[in-house]
Amino acid sequence: MSLIYGLVARGSVILAEYTDSSGNFTQVTQAILEKIPPNNSKLTYVYDRYLFHYICEDGLTYMCMADDSFGRRIPFAFLQDIKEKFLATYSKERANTALPYGMNEFAKVIETRMKYFSNNPNVDKIKQVHGEVEQVKDVMVHNIERVLERGERIELLVDKTDNLNQQAFAFRKRSTALRRSMWWKNTKLMILLGFVVILLFYFIAGSVCGFPSWEGCRGGN
Repeated sequence: MSLIYGLVARGSVILAEYTDSSGNFTQVTQAILEKIPPNNSKLTYVYDRYLFHYICEDGLTYMCMADDSFGRRIPFAFLQDIKEKFLATYSKERANTALPYGMNEFAKVIETRMKYFSNNPNVDKIKQVHGEVEQVKDVMVHNIERVLERGERIELLVDKTDNLNQQAFAFRKRSTALRRSMWWKNTKLMILLGFVVILLFYFIAGSVCGFPSWEGCRGGN
């Protein structure tokens, strides 16, 4: 009974994420992100024995996946918590311009808060005393089939192995691949710009020196 996966996204672009489990639940997450409307909203999707909860505010989505036995109060308290910490840490400008996984240093905060909300048995009572638990009775609950394509079925697999090294490697691999792709695009752009500059210089020099004979730039004889 715990939180399994947490993330912060801009639209369908994941900015930071954390999980200590392995599985294909990111496929379901991506399907949900692509269908979230741009207006502010809160919703819970049911998928088998798991619940996907999200808060969407000002173009940013805070989402988590949890066991259905974990209820909804604590997951939404967790989402509110990471939302406040994210907004206190980053400017809107950075959040609106960051590349996919470009803010994944926030994964450490997600990890810390996930463990706190998952393992502290009194967290719900503590939050209630401080008036920090939002009422979730009005948050709508939908079946996940609403966001899947007609006839599509994703067999949800979750392996709670706590294999942190494996997950960290997977996240690093994705981030590295993205950085490599962006570097290569920038390199090709710089090469193209260099070629255009050389070509421009050639034509300017040619027009001054008498293109194509270049007589005007030779020593006067």
